[in-house]
Amino acid sequence: MSGSEEIIADLAQSALTARAVEPAHGEDAAGHTAERACLNCGTVLIGAHCHACGQAAHVHKTLGAFVHDLLHGVFHFEGKIWRTLPLLVWRPGRLTREYIDGRRASYVSPIALFLFSVFLMFAVVKQFSGAFDPGNIVKVNGVSVNEGLPGQVKRLAGLKEQRAALSRAGQSTAKVDGQIAGAEEALKVMQDVKSANLDSVNARSAIPAVDRTFKALKTDPGLVLYKLQNNAYKYSWALIPLSVPFVWLLFPFNRRFRLYDHTVFVTYSLCFMTLLVVVLSLAIAAGVPLVALAAILIPPFHMYRQLRGTYGLGRIGALWRTAALLVFAAAALVLFAMLILAESGS
Repeated sequence: MSGSEEIIADLAQSALTARAVEPAHGEDAAGHTAERACLNCGTVLIGAHCHACGQAAHVHKTLGAFVHDLLHGVFHFEGKIWRTLPLLVWRPGRLTREYIDGRRASYVSPIALFLFSVFLMFAVVKQFSGAFDPGNIVKVNGVSVNEGLPGQVKRLAGLKEQRAALSRAGQSTAKVDGQIAGAEEALKVMQDVKSANLDSVNARSAIPAVDRTFKALKTDPGLVLYKLQNNAYKYSWALIPLSVPFVWLLFPFNRRFRLYDHTVFVTYSLCFMTLLVVVLSLAIAAGVPLVALAAILIPPFHMYRQLRGTYGLGRIGALWRTAALLVFAAAALVLFAMLILAESGS
Protein backbone atom coordinates (compact mmCIF):
# COMPACT_ATOMS: atom_id res chain seq x y z
CA MET A 1 0.00 0.00 0.00
CA SER A 2 1.43 3.40 -0.97
CA GLY A 3 1.91 6.27 1.46
CA SER A 4 -1.06 8.23 0.09
CA GLU A 5 -3.31 5.16 0.34
CA GLU A 6 -2.20 4.59 3.94
CA ILE A 7 -3.07 8.11 5.02
CA ILE A 8 -6.49 7.90 3.30
CA ALA A 9 -7.13 4.61 5.07
CA ASP A 10 -6.10 6.11 8.42
CA LEU A 11 -8.33 9.11 7.81
CA ALA A 12 -11.28 6.87 6.98
CA GLN A 13 -10.66 4.79 10.08
CA SER A 14 -10.45 7.88 12.27
CA ALA A 15 -13.71 9.33 10.91
CA LEU A 16 -15.58 6.06 11.22
CA THR A 17 -14.34 5.49 14.76
CA ALA A 18 -15.38 8.99 15.76
CA ARG A 19 -18.72 8.49 14.04
CA ALA A 20 -19.28 5.35 16.13
CA VAL A 21 -19.34 7.44 19.30
CA GLU A 22 -21.25 10.30 17.64
CA PRO A 23 -24.76 8.97 16.95
CA ALA A 24 -27.04 10.94 14.70
CA HIS A 25 -29.10 12.34 17.54
CA GLY A 26 -30.92 15.59 16.93
CA GLU A 27 -30.35 15.56 13.17
CA ASP A 28 -32.84 15.98 10.37
CA ALA A 29 -32.80 13.09 7.94
CA ALA A 30 -34.88 11.92 5.04
CA GLY A 31 -36.25 8.50 5.81
CA HIS A 32 -39.92 8.24 4.89
CA THR A 33 -40.64 4.67 4.06
CA ALA A 34 -43.47 2.23 3.65
CA GLU A 35 -42.56 0.36 6.85
CA ARG A 36 -45.11 0.84 9.59
CA ALA A 37 -42.95 -0.61 12.35
CA CYS A 38 -39.27 -0.27 13.23
CA LEU A 39 -37.23 -3.03 11.65
CA ASN A 40 -34.99 -3.12 14.72
CA CYS A 41 -37.40 -3.27 17.68
CA GLY A 42 -40.85 -3.47 16.13
CA THR A 43 -42.17 -0.21 17.60
CA VAL A 44 -44.84 1.53 15.53
CA LEU A 45 -43.12 4.30 13.59
CA ILE A 46 -43.90 7.97 14.04
CA GLY A 47 -41.67 10.07 11.77
CA ALA A 48 -38.31 9.38 10.19
CA HIS A 49 -36.78 7.63 13.23
CA CYS A 50 -37.97 5.13 15.79
CA HIS A 51 -38.78 6.97 19.00
CA ALA A 52 -37.90 3.88 21.05
CA CYS A 53 -34.46 2.81 19.77
CA GLY A 54 -33.50 5.69 17.44
CA GLN A 55 -32.98 3.62 14.26
CA ALA A 56 -33.87 5.30 10.98
CA ALA A 57 -37.21 4.26 9.59
CA HIS A 58 -35.73 3.61 6.17
CA VAL A 59 -32.90 1.06 5.97
CA HIS A 60 -30.71 1.11 2.84
CA LYS A 61 -30.22 -2.25 1.17
CA THR A 62 -28.18 -1.39 -1.92
CA LEU A 63 -24.44 -1.31 -2.52
CA GLY A 64 -24.67 2.25 -3.80
CA ALA A 65 -26.37 3.38 -0.58
CA PHE A 66 -23.68 1.60 1.46
CA VAL A 67 -20.88 3.42 -0.39
CA HIS A 68 -22.77 6.70 0.04
CA ASP A 69 -23.07 6.15 3.80
CA LEU A 70 -19.35 5.32 4.00
CA LEU A 71 -18.29 8.46 2.17
CA HIS A 72 -20.78 10.54 4.13
CA GLY A 73 -19.42 9.23 7.41
CA VAL A 74 -15.79 9.78 6.38
CA PHE A 75 -16.02 13.22 4.86
CA HIS A 76 -18.98 14.90 6.53
CA PHE A 77 -19.61 13.49 10.01
CA GLU A 78 -23.22 14.08 8.93
CA GLY A 79 -22.36 17.74 8.32
CA LYS A 80 -21.43 18.44 11.92
CA ILE A 81 -17.69 18.64 11.33
CA TRP A 82 -18.04 21.68 9.07
CA ARG A 83 -20.00 23.52 11.73
CA THR A 84 -17.65 22.46 14.51
CA LEU A 85 -14.20 23.16 13.06
CA PRO A 86 -14.63 26.91 12.35
CA LEU A 87 -15.80 27.48 15.91
CA LEU A 88 -13.04 25.27 17.30
CA VAL A 89 -10.43 27.32 15.47
CA TRP A 90 -11.67 30.87 15.95
CA ARG A 91 -14.39 30.83 18.64
CA PRO A 92 -13.48 27.84 20.84
CA GLY A 93 -15.09 29.39 23.91
CA ARG A 94 -18.45 29.62 22.20
CA LEU A 95 -18.21 26.00 21.00
CA THR A 96 -17.33 24.78 24.49
CA ARG A 97 -20.07 26.85 26.11
CA GLU A 98 -22.68 25.69 23.59
CA TYR A 99 -21.90 22.05 24.25
CA ILE A 100 -21.88 22.47 28.03
CA ASP A 101 -25.21 24.30 27.92
CA GLY A 102 -26.83 21.47 25.96
CA ARG A 103 -26.92 22.89 22.41
CA ARG A 104 -25.21 19.86 20.90
CA ALA A 105 -27.10 18.65 17.84
CA SER A 106 -25.14 20.89 15.45
CA TYR A 107 -21.66 19.95 16.69
CA VAL A 108 -19.35 16.97 16.88
CA SER A 109 -19.03 15.88 20.50
CA PRO A 110 -15.65 16.51 22.19
CA ILE A 111 -14.72 12.84 22.53
CA ALA A 112 -15.67 11.99 18.92
CA LEU A 113 -13.63 14.92 17.63
CA PHE A 114 -10.75 13.95 19.91
CA LEU A 115 -10.68 10.41 18.50
CA PHE A 116 -10.74 11.76 14.96
CA SER A 117 -7.99 14.29 15.70
CA VAL A 118 -5.69 11.77 17.36
CA PHE A 119 -6.08 9.26 14.53
CA LEU A 120 -5.40 11.96 11.99
CA MET A 121 -2.40 13.37 13.87
CA PHE A 122 -0.63 10.03 14.13
CA ALA A 123 -1.43 9.19 10.51
CA VAL A 124 0.05 12.47 9.26
CA VAL A 125 3.09 12.36 11.53
CA LYS A 126 3.75 8.78 10.44
CA GLN A 127 3.37 9.73 6.79
CA PHE A 128 5.73 12.69 7.05
CA SER A 129 8.09 11.33 9.68
CA GLY A 130 11.00 12.01 7.34
CA ALA A 131 10.34 15.71 7.74
CA PHE A 132 11.28 15.33 11.41
CA ASP A 133 14.56 13.58 10.69
CA PRO A 134 17.21 15.42 12.75
CA GLY A 135 19.37 15.41 9.64
CA ASN A 136 16.73 17.46 7.83
CA ILE A 137 16.00 19.82 10.71
CA VAL A 138 19.49 20.63 12.05
CA LYS A 139 21.37 23.03 9.81
CA VAL A 140 25.03 24.00 9.54
CA ASN A 141 25.78 27.27 7.74
CA GLY A 142 22.20 27.34 6.47
CA VAL A 143 22.34 23.82 4.96
CA SER A 144 20.68 20.77 6.52
CA VAL A 145 22.94 18.00 7.79
CA ASN A 146 21.61 15.49 5.26
CA GLU A 147 22.29 17.89 2.41
CA GLY A 148 25.68 19.04 3.67
CA LEU A 149 27.13 15.71 4.76
CA PRO A 150 28.33 14.52 1.31
CA GLY A 151 29.98 17.88 0.71
CA GLN A 152 31.71 17.71 4.09
CA VAL A 153 33.08 14.25 3.32
CA LYS A 154 34.37 15.52 -0.03
CA ARG A 155 35.90 18.61 1.59
CA LEU A 156 37.74 16.50 4.18
CA ALA A 157 39.09 14.20 1.47
CA GLY A 158 40.30 17.24 -0.47
CA LEU A 159 42.07 18.65 2.59
CA LYS A 160 43.83 15.36 3.18
CA GLU A 161 44.98 15.25 -0.44
CA GLN A 162 46.22 18.82 -0.08
CA ARG A 163 48.15 17.87 3.06
CA ALA A 164 49.72 14.88 1.30
CA ALA A 165 50.81 17.13 -1.58
CA LEU A 166 52.35 19.68 0.82
CA SER A 167 54.12 16.91 2.68
CA ARG A 168 55.61 15.50 -0.53
CA ALA A 169 56.82 18.98 -1.45
CA GLY A 170 58.45 19.38 1.96
CA GLN A 171 56.22 22.35 2.87
CA SER A 172 54.58 23.15 6.19
CA THR A 173 51.25 21.43 6.80
CA ALA A 174 50.35 23.27 10.01
CA LYS A 175 47.60 25.36 8.44
CA VAL A 176 45.94 22.50 6.61
CA ASP A 177 46.27 20.28 9.71
CA GLY A 178 44.10 22.75 11.61
CA GLN A 179 41.55 22.75 8.81
CA ILE A 180 41.50 18.95 8.77
CA ALA A 181 40.94 18.78 12.54
CA GLY A 182 38.02 21.22 12.27
CA ALA A 183 36.53 19.35 9.30
CA GLU A 184 36.81 16.00 11.10
CA GLU A 185 35.08 17.40 14.18
CA ALA A 186 32.29 18.90 12.06
CA LEU A 187 31.89 15.63 10.18
CA LYS A 188 31.60 13.68 13.44
CA VAL A 189 28.87 16.02 14.71
CA MET A 190 26.96 15.76 11.44
CA GLN A 191 27.21 11.97 11.43
CA ASP A 192 25.96 11.80 15.03
CA VAL A 193 23.01 14.01 14.15
CA LYS A 194 22.17 11.99 11.04
CA SER A 195 22.27 8.65 12.88
CA ALA A 196 20.43 10.11 15.89
CA ASN A 197 23.23 8.75 18.02
CA LEU A 198 21.75 7.74 21.35
CA ASP A 199 24.97 6.54 22.97
CA SER A 200 25.23 9.89 24.69
CA VAL A 201 21.85 9.47 26.41
CA ASN A 202 22.79 9.35 30.10
CA ALA A 203 19.35 10.06 31.53
CA ARG A 204 18.37 8.31 34.73
CA SER A 205 15.11 8.00 36.60
CA ALA A 206 14.06 6.90 40.07
CA ILE A 207 11.12 5.14 38.44
CA PRO A 208 12.38 1.65 37.48
CA ALA A 209 10.23 1.31 34.35
CA VAL A 210 11.34 4.71 33.04
CA ASP A 211 14.98 3.91 33.81
CA ARG A 212 14.66 0.66 31.85
CA THR A 213 13.39 2.66 28.89
CA PHE A 214 16.40 4.98 28.98
CA LYS A 215 18.75 1.99 29.06
CA ALA A 216 16.89 0.24 26.25
CA LEU A 217 17.28 3.33 24.05
CA LYS A 218 20.99 2.56 23.87
CA THR A 219 20.70 -1.16 23.17
CA ASP A 220 17.67 -1.29 20.88
CA PRO A 221 16.53 2.26 20.02
CA GLY A 222 14.40 1.17 17.07
CA LEU A 223 12.19 -1.10 19.17
CA VAL A 224 11.87 1.43 21.99
CA LEU A 225 10.94 4.28 19.63
CA TYR A 226 8.34 2.01 18.02
CA LYS A 227 6.86 1.21 21.44
CA LEU A 228 6.92 4.88 22.42
CA GLN A 229 4.93 5.82 19.32
CA ASN A 230 2.39 3.05 19.82
CA ASN A 231 1.95 3.80 23.51
CA ALA A 232 1.60 7.53 22.87
CA TYR A 233 -1.26 6.70 20.51
CA LYS A 234 -2.83 4.08 22.76
CA TYR A 235 -2.76 6.26 25.89
CA SER A 236 -3.48 9.62 24.27
CA TRP A 237 -6.85 9.66 26.06
CA ALA A 238 -4.95 9.90 29.37
CA LEU A 239 -4.16 13.53 28.58
CA ILE A 240 -7.78 14.37 29.43
CA PRO A 241 -7.84 13.15 33.07
CA LEU A 242 -4.29 14.39 33.55
CA SER A 243 -5.26 17.91 32.45
CA VAL A 244 -8.68 18.38 34.10
CA PRO A 245 -7.37 18.81 37.69
CA PHE A 246 -5.03 21.55 36.50
CA VAL A 247 -7.90 23.45 34.87
CA TRP A 248 -9.91 23.05 38.09
CA LEU A 249 -7.07 24.82 39.91
CA LEU A 250 -7.83 27.92 37.83
CA PHE A 251 -11.30 28.14 39.47
CA PRO A 252 -10.87 26.40 42.85
CA PHE A 253 -13.60 28.31 44.73
CA ASN A 254 -16.02 28.95 41.88
CA ARG A 255 -19.16 26.81 42.21
CA ARG A 256 -20.48 27.83 38.79
CA PHE A 257 -18.02 25.59 36.99
CA ARG A 258 -17.87 21.87 37.63
CA LEU A 259 -15.51 19.10 36.60
CA TYR A 260 -17.78 18.34 33.64
CA ASP A 261 -17.27 21.88 32.31
CA HIS A 262 -13.51 21.53 32.67
CA THR A 263 -13.54 18.13 30.94
CA VAL A 264 -15.35 19.53 27.90
CA PHE A 265 -12.95 22.51 27.88
CA VAL A 266 -9.88 20.25 28.04
CA THR A 267 -11.12 17.82 25.38
CA TYR A 268 -11.95 20.52 22.84
CA SER A 269 -8.63 22.23 23.59
CA LEU A 270 -6.74 18.98 22.99
CA CYS A 271 -8.67 18.54 19.74
CA PHE A 272 -7.43 21.89 18.52
CA MET A 273 -3.84 21.23 19.60
CA THR A 274 -3.71 17.85 17.85
CA LEU A 275 -5.17 19.35 14.67
CA LEU A 276 -2.60 22.15 14.96
CA VAL A 277 0.13 19.48 15.04
CA VAL A 278 -1.35 18.09 11.82
CA VAL A 279 -1.28 21.48 10.10
CA LEU A 280 2.23 22.32 11.32
CA SER A 281 3.50 18.88 10.26
CA LEU A 282 2.16 19.43 6.76
CA ALA A 283 3.70 22.91 6.76
CA ILE A 284 7.10 21.50 7.76
CA ALA A 285 6.88 18.86 5.04
CA ALA A 286 6.02 21.58 2.51
CA GLY A 287 8.89 23.79 3.64
CA VAL A 288 6.65 26.64 4.83
CA PRO A 289 8.64 29.28 6.77
CA LEU A 290 7.93 30.51 10.31
CA VAL A 291 6.39 27.21 11.44
CA ALA A 292 8.26 27.34 14.76
CA LEU A 293 6.95 30.85 15.41
CA ALA A 294 3.39 29.71 14.73
CA ALA A 295 3.87 26.75 17.08
CA ILE A 296 4.89 29.18 19.85
CA LEU A 297 2.23 31.86 19.34
CA ILE A 298 -0.93 30.01 18.36
CA PRO A 299 -1.47 27.73 21.43
CA PRO A 300 -1.53 30.52 24.06
CA PHE A 301 -3.72 32.71 21.83
CA HIS A 302 -6.20 29.85 21.41
CA MET A 303 -6.16 29.10 25.16
CA TYR A 304 -6.87 32.76 25.90
CA ARG A 305 -9.87 32.88 23.56
CA GLN A 306 -11.26 29.60 24.82
CA LEU A 307 -10.93 30.64 28.47
CA ARG A 308 -12.68 33.96 27.84
CA GLY A 309 -15.55 32.45 25.89
CA THR A 310 -16.09 29.39 28.07
CA TYR A 311 -15.89 30.97 31.49
CA GLY A 312 -16.97 34.54 30.71
CA LEU A 313 -13.69 36.06 31.87
CA GLY A 314 -12.38 39.58 31.46
CA ARG A 315 -9.06 40.29 29.75
CA ILE A 316 -6.98 40.34 32.95
CA GLY A 317 -8.57 37.18 34.33
CA ALA A 318 -8.10 35.38 31.03
CA LEU A 319 -4.50 36.55 30.67
CA TRP A 320 -3.23 35.30 34.03
CA ARG A 321 -5.14 32.07 33.67
CA THR A 322 -3.64 31.58 30.20
CA ALA A 323 -0.15 31.99 31.66
CA ALA A 324 -0.97 29.50 34.42
CA LEU A 325 -2.57 27.12 31.93
CA LEU A 326 0.60 27.08 29.83
CA VAL A 327 2.56 25.96 32.89
CA PHE A 328 -0.09 23.40 33.76
CA ALA A 329 -0.13 22.08 30.18
CA ALA A 330 3.63 21.56 30.33
CA ALA A 331 3.23 19.69 33.63
CA ALA A 332 0.50 17.49 32.14
CA LEU A 333 2.72 16.71 29.15
CA VAL A 334 5.59 15.76 31.47
CA LEU A 335 3.30 13.41 33.40
CA PHE A 336 2.05 11.95 30.12
CA ALA A 337 5.64 11.47 28.91
CA MET A 338 6.52 9.69 32.16
CA LEU A 339 3.51 7.41 31.66
CA ILE A 340 4.55 6.58 28.10
CA LEU A 341 8.18 6.01 29.10
CA ALA A 342 7.13 3.74 31.95
CA GLU A 343 4.86 1.69 29.67
CA SER A 344 7.52 1.47 26.97
CA GLY A 345 10.05 0.09 29.43
CA SER A 346 7.82 -2.73 30.60
